[in-house]
Amino acid sequence: MSSHATGARVQRMPRAQRRAQLLGAALTVFVSKGYHAAAMEDIADEAGVSKPVLYQHFPGKLDLYLALLDNQCDHLETLVLEALNSSEDHEERVYATVRAFFTFVADEGGAFRLIYESDLTNEPQVRHRIDALEAQLGEAIAQRIIQDTTLPLELAEMLGLAMSGAAQVMARTWLAHGSQFPLEVAAQAAGHLAWRGIGSFPVNRMGDPDRGTPGQE
Repeated sequence: MSSHATGARVQRMPRAQRRAQLLGAALTVFVSKGYHAAAMEDIADEAGVSKPVLYQHFPGKLDLYLALLDNQCDHLETLVLEALNSSEDHEERVYATVRAFFTFVADEGGAFRLIYESDLTNEPQVRHRIDALEAQLGEAIAQRIIQDTTLPLELAEMLGLAMSGAAQVMARTWLAHGSQFPLEVAAQAAGHLAWRGIGSFPVNRMGDPDRGTPGQE
């Protein structure tokens, strides 16, 4: 091994920066090989560090995978919440929310596969995180549907989960077919489909009395 390569392996950097570097390397390896085929040695080599350095930050492969998964779950949730709060217009929010899923699958070097195409979904800790994310996204969308329409809570929750699931499937379908259309074109078409459904429900006008409450006049 050259002295340059040796120096690169022992080079010190701030802990947060090193952690980010290791997560980036792990993402590349996990996406290309899958969890089961990936080895900690592969990740250390990708990061240009020794295995002891990698183990200083992550005790095992599962810990590393879960840290990556948490990051990507947070990232997708942030994109969706930003979309839901991006406009006061009901229609614009629907389009923006659908577009958030397209943005997510098109970004981060295939990081979406950790959530939607993981080979580790039978692992309880992974399944728990993915299920929690789906529930959080569905609930966030449902809350906006309740604000924007006259639908009762139960229907809004069902539609929130359905819209989240449909948006990610459409986004992944677009990506799987070689992204034949630009992201904005595909996201606009998917958003139109979602809006044709959500937009057909009566709008909840500001100032209306509390709807659906038994006993109220």
